[in-house]
Amino acid sequence: MNIGDTAKLNTSPEDSPETILRLFVYGTLKRGYWNHQRFCAQARSIEPAVVWGRLYHLHAGFPALEVPEGLILARGSADPLADASRQQEIGTPRFGRPTGDWDLINGELVTFTDPQRDLPPIDRLEGFRPGGHSMYKRVMVAVLCGRTSIPAWIYWMPRVENGTRLDSGVWHRA
Repeated sequence: MNIGDTAKLNTSPEDSPETILRLFVYGTLKRGYWNHQRFCAQARSIEPAVVWGRLYHLHAGFPALEVPEGLILARGSADPLADASRQQEIGTPRFGRPTGDWDLINGELVTFTDPQRDLPPIDRLEGFRPGGHSMYKRVMVAVLCGRTSIPAWIYWMPRVENGTRLDSGVWHRA
């Protein structure tokens, strides 16, 4: 795999571009955490990656991520295939440091090949309801994987309350 080739990153010949969906995870969906096996075991690949944001440990025992509004490339919908297609349309996004007090957040880039099967259960886990009240919003941002900037979906919380900021950029189970 050529890390500079975003069109082929995390894919195999039988995958069609419309069915590739990339998700950046930073908490309980990471390898070794309690939601990984149930929701990410069917992933095509999982690689270390980073995004810009502010990471918090919520008093409820799990993390939340805040991202700069200006870095949001798209907002998630109720249609997993449309969201996978939208991801392909973005191309290679710019991965520049945003203005303000933001950290590099460490996580994993998870590549799925069946968004209709894989995304709805994760949306439910994260409390994401397109067009309705949601605990987390699903948005697309630039993710740096190796030296390649890739558009990927993340779950973010626009206003974090009842949490402690983690300036390390890494969330660990408490």
